[in-house]
Amino acid sequence: MKTNRIKTPLLALLAATVTLSACGRVADSGLNPFNWFGRESVETVAANAEVITDGRQLVDQVTELAVDATPEGAIIRAVGLPPVQGFWDAELVRVQSADPSLAVYEFRVLPPLERQAQSTPQSREIIAGAALNNRQLASIRGIIVRGQRSQRSVSR
Repeated sequence: MKTNRIKTPLLALLAATVTLSACGRVADSGLNPFNWFGRESVETVAANAEVITDGRQLVDQVTELAVDATPEGAIIRAVGLPPVQGFWDAELVRVQSADPSLAVYEFRVLPPLERQAQSTPQSREIIAGAALNNRQLASIRGIIVRGQRSQRSVSR
């Protein structure tokens, strides 16, 4: 009788461990909103002669891109690195894409009003964001944020 008392809790513990380890699979599934977009990738961009009509220019480099899930959709957050300090009025501006499943954004900024020091990369970083609602996200399979010399992308 004594061995049955030991085996029952041991079997229950083993069953609970196996059950809980299966829950890890949900974390890797497409049902988890934190997995909607994969890791970012970076690409270099050739010089662009396109005229921007709002007076702002593309940030020199896009150094980070993240897409954070929200109950209403997603927030796109990008970090740009201009050549010197003092750039301002940063915005991710959505532009037309030949592929409707791609949301393409340009990271636009205004240059400093006065001559500025270059300083460290960390002190020059600029953050910009944009939001997409669930209806917009339904048809999007990838997001691209472009800068002057580099772009970053994430995809599902």
